[in-house]
Amino acid sequence: MPLSLLKEFLDQNNVQYIVVSHSPAYTAQAIAALAHIPGKELAKTVVIKLDGRLVMAVLPASYQVDFSLLKKATHAKTAHLAYEEEFRNEFPACEPGAMPPFGNLYGMDVFADKSLTEDNEIAFNAGSHRELIRLSWRDFERLVGPKVLEFAARATAAAA
Repeated sequence: MPLSLLKEFLDQNNVQYIVVSHSPAYTAQAIAALAHIPGKELAKTVVIKLDGRLVMAVLPASYQVDFSLLKKATHAKTAHLAYEEEFRNEFPACEPGAMPPFGNLYGMDVFADKSLTEDNEIAFNAGSHRELIRLSWRDFERLVGPKVLEFAARATAAAA
């Protein structure tokens, strides 16, 4: 979803937001540093294959998905990171790995880690590796309707 379509969706829903432009960056932690946003406030979107279907897991940049916690919280039998070729066509206007966490616009369930609810705002990729959107958690929750669960663990130094 290009930034213009995302902005149009947010405008239609009377959401106040900020667009943050930055030089190209490809990891959530690098984006957080460039945009001067704490890693726990920048949400990354991870596409997961949960019992054979694609879902979005949204969690702080400084965390990683704990698949055993996710399976337990969702009562799933299987959960693993989806391969890019499995979801590339689901987000045709987005740069790979930069899709915004609006699974509702893509027909996907969205699971948000509970830690994201601790801050008033959430920031996330806006379809490219050069722009972020920052808006209130309440507006994100109202528009997306994520299932809020506990499934994230702090990233280890090797995983960060």
